[in-house]
Amino acid sequence: MPSVQPIRLYTDPVLRTVAAPVTAFDRSLRELVKTLQLTTRAGAGRAGLAAPQIGVPLRVLVFELDGRSGHLVNPRMETSERTVVADEACLSAPGVWWPLERSYSVVARGRDMFGKPVTVRAIGMLARVLQHEADHLDGVLFSDRLPEDERERFLSELT
Repeated sequence: MPSVQPIRLYTDPVLRTVAAPVTAFDRSLRELVKTLQLTTRAGAGRAGLAAPQIGVPLRVLVFELDGRSGHLVNPRMETSERTVVADEACLSAPGVWWPLERSYSVVARGRDMFGKPVTVRAIGMLARVLQHEADHLDGVLFSDRLPEDERERFLSELT
């Protein structure tokens, strides 16, 4: 039964695990997507969530921003060469925002919870959200993308 789940914090080893591809498009996958959506909607300012953030090491993410919402199973990102720096945060590192350079636009391709092909074209903040959540599927935290001196300052703000 789908329900709001606690979000794993920064030090949880599941966040460093490369998530496994989804191979079964069944009821348990649909329940996972619904759980991710409920958990995203359960807090103010939440724009996306990846399955590892609730302790499920599968390649599933959801997004909800500015009237656009959806999910991607086994996503692949095509990023633009144009980049932009903007403040970024992570639900697994609550309360800390940090400027980070990301591609300005993406084309994200994957499947929906029924196995049908999905393409999401995004610019700006939604593109950032999709890149951030896709990183979680590879065991990458956004602080990993910071220069070393800034990463150390970021980590000091978490403790």
